[in-house]
Parts: sequence; structure tokens; C-alpha cells
Amino acid sequence: MELSDCSNEYEKLVVRMNMPRVVIDNGVCPNSTVVKIDSARSPGILLESVQLLTDMNLWIRKAYISSDGKWNMDVFHVSDLNGNKLTDENLIRYIEKSIETSHYCKSEGYTGLTALELTGTDRVGLLSEVFAVLADLHCDVVEAKAWTHNGRIASMIYVRDGSSGTPIDGDYDRVQRIEGQLRNLLKADDGYQNNTRTCVTYGGNTHMERRLHQRMFMDRDYEKKFDSETSPVVSVQNLVKRGYSVVNLQCKDRMKLLFDVVCTLTDMAYIVFHAAIRTVGETAFLEFYVRHSDGNPVNSEPERQRLIQCLQAAIERRTVKGVRLELCTTDRHGLLAEVTRILRENGLNIARAEISTEEGIARNVFYVTDANGNLIDPEIIKSVREKIGIDDISVKEPFPLSCREAVEKEEQKQEQQQDHQARIGGGAVLVSLGSLVMRNLYQLGLIKSYF
Repeated sequence: MELSDCSNEYEKLVVRMNMPRVVIDNGVCPNSTVVKIDSARSPGILLESVQLLTDMNLWIRKAYISSDGKWNMDVFHVSDLNGNKLTDENLIRYIEKSIETSHYCKSEGYTGLTALELTGTDRVGLLSEVFAVLADLHCDVVEAKAWTHNGRIASMIYVRDGSSGTPIDGDYDRVQRIEGQLRNLLKADDGYQNNTRTCVTYGGNTHMERRLHQRMFMDRDYEKKFDSETSPVVSVQNLVKRGYSVVNLQCKDRMKLLFDVVCTLTDMAYIVFHAAIRTVGETAFLEFYVRHSDGNPVNSEPERQRLIQCLQAAIERRTVKGVRLELCTTDRHGLLAEVTRILRENGLNIARAEISTEEGIARNVFYVTDANGNLIDPEIIKSVREKIGIDDISVKEPFPLSCREAVEKEEQKQEQQQDHQARIGGGAVLVSLGSLVMRNLYQLGLIKSYF
């Protein structure tokens, strides 16, 4: 055996010895389940952990992250969508197993499906036209997600042949027709400088939401000006003596917020060394100590501004817009084309969409606004429901924030006191080093000394 082979086998052994170790505790916090993860440092390991938790529909209400040398020590306070602790022992064991094996079992796979990646200029009725084209070309949509932001749209759509249920990659001419027709639909018509992009791939293990962030990032959706009154508050300052850039964010709390931020930092090649995340009422405060992958903090004003813009865009892409409509009915060919056509004919714009099909049942979620991005007249919603089927489509709250209010009131007073103490020595957003992160990590026994 060659020396290089021995070296590779040794590295694999070290990785197996240092697989993540997970402890899930329901006794530490009165209102949430605490998930503690110890793992060897490796690229993207934090994102993997956050991604696994959010994919299980767990709400990360607090988190303390520390990287000491070659070891990560992360603590997440999670609850279900109703703000309750996790009590299902099967779920707890599943979380433990999933995180411990995450190094080898990567994200979701879509074997036997063909993936379409779309990026272009958003307009009312665009998704309806996309689904109509796919229906005409006898493609069934199995899974799809679409985001819109700053006048742009990005979508991932997994399809199969409508007749045989097989991938369409074997028919080159058909693939070319699909790409050509979709590209014509997505051509920019507003003077936007970026090119329309359509891409057909086959199967793969791409995490859909991470890929949507990447598509939007490549499309430079972050470049347009943000509304200072409604945009997330983001600041980036350098801690010169320690060689960190301190990134602070303040915005409305929501599901998958931490995933969106960590995903963007990772894709921009920033490494998180320490972090603290907490919520006060409906407001989230996130603080990260980062360096670029080259070992340096943010070293120029243009880089600082770009990081701020990209983080604001990452948070806003998933921010709830409009009314949430949920469709649950027996799947059939052309269903999506029909439903989205009705939405378009009633002047409704789809700001975000989540499409899934399982065992012949279509479960689709649409966030809709009027053509100008405003809330919709309830009478229009009533008319749409009557045309689609009252029993098939319903109006839902975007997220069950109200379910969490009672739980969070118990902690709000204590959190406000901590927030006041953190502000005494600094600004309203920037928390001084040695305050929030160091205090939380030290109290949890994760570190003896911060540096």
C-alpha cells in the first residue's frame, strides 16, 4: 500500500473517531429542548447541523456556537412549530442519529427525477406559464420551490415523464425544447443586466433551499437598494486585536432564519468561530465572530457593504409576503398549470411557492399578493377558492407566531434585562466582545477561557 493510501485511511479513521456527539436535554430549559453538538471542525459542519434541525421543522430560538482549536461546541435551544418542547422519543432518537451520521449521509436526494433550475425577471403569471409549458411537454412536477426577491425569481423544479414516470434525460431533443421554451419565458424585459439562466440536471443531492440562495446570490439580487425602515439591521465591524469581524443582525424572528444566515456566510467563504443567537418576543438578535477562509477579517469597505447587502437579501428572500394559500388534493397531470392559471387570471402574483407530491397527493403552498406586492382583497381570495374548490384550498396564517407568544412572555422580561446590560457599553446593535457570546458559552461550561 502506498503512503498516500495509508494517509487517506488514517484521515478516515480520525474522522470516524471525531463524528459529532449529540446530547438532547429537556431538563435544562423550561420552554425548549436543548441540543448540544460536539464535533471536529470541518468545512460546512455548522451549516449541516443547522440544516438538519430546520429540515425537521424545528424552531431554533437560541444558539451558542464556539469553535476552539479543531473542535466545535454548539448548543441549540429548539421547539416545535407550536413553541413546545420535543417529547416524542422517536423524534429525539432520529435527531441524534441524523446529526451523528450527517458527515456520511448528505442532504436529500432526488433519484429518478430531472432537475430544472431557473433564474430570471419576475412578473405576474410567470410561474403559471412555466407550469403550463411543462404540462404541454408532458412533464409532471414532483417537487418544486420558487422564491422572488427584488424583481428576480429563482426556482428549482423536479420533474419526471408524465406517462412513464421516468427521468426525461434520455430524450435530448425534448430537453432542448424544454430549455428553449423556459428560456424564452424568463428573458429579462426590464433592462436588468444579468442574463436569464436555465439549467437542466439529472437527479443529484442538492439541498433545494441552499441552491435557491446560491442562484439568487449568483443573480446578484442583493444589489438593489433596501428600504432602511423595513430591512434587517446588519452591522459589520472589525475586532482588530483578535482578528475577527463581528457581524450583528437584528430582525423579526421566523423559521429557518439561522439557516439562511449561516448558509450565506458559508457560501461567501466566511468561517464562523463564535456566535450567539437569541430572541426577545418576535425579534431575533444574531451575533457572529467570523473570518474569511483566507484567515483574514473583512478588510475593505466594499467587502463590508457587500456582506451587509448579501445578509439582508438572504433574510428577505424568505420573509413572508402576502396571503398563504394551501392546496391539498389528489394529484393529476396539469394540476399546477390549472391552479396557477386561476391565480394569474385573478391578478394574483405568486411571491413564493412550495410544491410537493407524495403518494398521489399534491400538497402545495403559495404566498400570493396583488400585482403591486400588496395584500389582497378577501373577496378575490373567496372567488379563487370557489374556482379551485373550497375543500381543496384553504387560507392559513403564514407562521404560528401566536402559539409562541405565551411561551416567550415567560422569558421576555429576563431577555430584556440581558439586552439592556449588553447595550450599556456599546451601541444598539453591536455587542462588545466578552458580553453576549462569552457569557453564554462560559455559563454553559463550554469554555474556560474565551481566548
